Amino acid sequence: MSNDAILTQILSQIQALQVSQQTLAAKVDALAGGGPTTTASSTSAIAIPQTTSSDSIDVPIATSLSTSPPAGTTLATDKEREKALYPGRVLLTTYPDQHGIQPYVLHWFAKDPLVRGPVICSRLPSSIKFRNALGAHSGSYSIYRALAIGIGTLSPSHRPDYSMTAPPVDIPPNESWWTPGKIVSFDPWGHLVPQIFANQLRTKEEGGEGLDIRPSIAVTRAHIKLSELDETVKRGEIDVDGKIVMKSRPVKREDGSVNESIDPGVEVAVSKAAVEPVWYLAGVAERFGISETLLRRSLFEETGGMYPELITRPDIKTFLPPIGNFTVYIFGDPALLSSSSPDVQVTLRVHDECNGSDVFGSDICTCKPYLVYAIEECIRTAQGVQADMAEDGKKKGVGVVVYFRKEGRALGEVTKYLVYNLRKRGGDSADRYFASTEIIAGVKDMRFQALMPDVLHWLGIGVNGRGSAGADGKKRGRVDNMVSMSDMKYDAVVGSGIDVGRRYELPDHLIPPDSRVEIDAKIASGYFSTRKDGKELTPEELRKTVGRGWEEVEH
Repeated sequence: MSNDAILTQILSQIQALQVSQQTLAAKVDALAGGGPTTTASSTSAIAIPQTTSSDSIDVPIATSLSTSPPAGTTLATDKEREKALYPGRVLLTTYPDQHGIQPYVLHWFAKDPLVRGPVICSRLPSSIKFRNALGAHSGSYSIYRALAIGIGTLSPSHRPDYSMTAPPVDIPPNESWWTPGKIVSFDPWGHLVPQIFANQLRTKEEGGEGLDIRPSIAVTRAHIKLSELDETVKRGEIDVDGKIVMKSRPVKREDGSVNESIDPGVEVAVSKAAVEPVWYLAGVAERFGISETLLRRSLFEETGGMYPELITRPDIKTFLPPIGNFTVYIFGDPALLSSSSPDVQVTLRVHDECNGSDVFGSDICTCKPYLVYAIEECIRTAQGVQADMAEDGKKKGVGVVVYFRKEGRALGEVTKYLVYNLRKRGGDSADRYFASTEIIAGVKDMRFQALMPDVLHWLGIGVNGRGSAGADGKKRGRVDNMVSMSDMKYDAVVGSGIDVGRRYELPDHLIPPDSRVEIDAKIASGYFSTRKDGKELTPEELRKTVGRGWEEVEH
């Protein structure tokens, strides 16, 4: 008998043994009242073989079923608590077609949300068989949830009551939600989950399916208050109209009396939405021009193998990554974003988080001044008084600020501070700005703006039809005013099918002296600016743009 024949026979016997083990495990668990399981692995790690497209991966695994400890039970040791929380064997990974696994079918770009299906990533006994998504809800906060369960302050089986949580602001479905390729980085139906999938959420005792399905978007209303806006109102640059901008309540003393000597300032009415990442992996891979297989492998390898199912479950196309979310702030009527009326003006700012500047006012960059400037332009647009509206013949307007958690160009705050140290010690000049980042991080930017326009399509900007005619003859969406100098953001928005009218650079008088290094370096790298009348900044000019040195400040 040839070697190939012997190997084939051995493989066949192993596969038959595996099936027998799975069947036996299923029967044992059925007798014990457990959930779906497969063969247990006695090892703590899985060796993933190199495969070709014709290979299959058979990985022995076991299922861990999360339950809460019985009510009123006092658990003496961590071992007892662990057994109560996770009575099953350790789940290392799963693979398609194993016993008991029946993923809820998910058609990402289906127009009907019930046909599209819910996103289910829960490992609770009621949902684990139907799980059709990898990862966990809450993005980076999923780790804190896991910690809370581990220390006993949260039950993994807690069922939220969503009866009073419906959005007070309507973000209705539009064509972009089901157009292939338009929205791939979050679930456009995420804010409507409790309403659309009410039957799937009800327990079996209530006549439902008892699935653990969670919203990935929350929409609400709020008032925001910034001291910078108080100053803008005092200068007469923004009007208190009682609708968009309102006078704040009087400041009170400790005894409760009103302190008339202090101006309470103003606050601004907004609609806002918090959006968690939900990646449709095939769409994300296509957006970046790589294969889904490469995307999965990279995500698996470069997170320390955090999610083995990225490799073993190619049938699951949805992934909830442990990254930061983003927040949408809408100034004015949200319905105007998708309006095709020629009378409407849309002002937009897409902003990447900068905690040091946005919150604490660090002057080494222009992030906070630019954010405040954009908010002011959005307010004036919503009030119908933005400077360019009269020239454009616009009577109504709406402003949008999208705030992404991508600290330090998505390189992180630690990397950012290390770069600051390098810049200041090496002579902080504009010609070394990006070079310093690449020395530390290896790249100058990881913000991946290709995913950013998804939120604009979710809001309906992509289908407002006020732009130019596309290649398919359909009218493109349009943003009239984009408060950004970034070429990457501009290219991503336009490339997604949304025209941009004007681009607003940060006025010179709002640029902190120490951040001139940043702004000149960005202009030289391709950022939009009218300062040089289209001329490029020369290397000599960049060398002359120098930031404050440490020796100039006492530390």
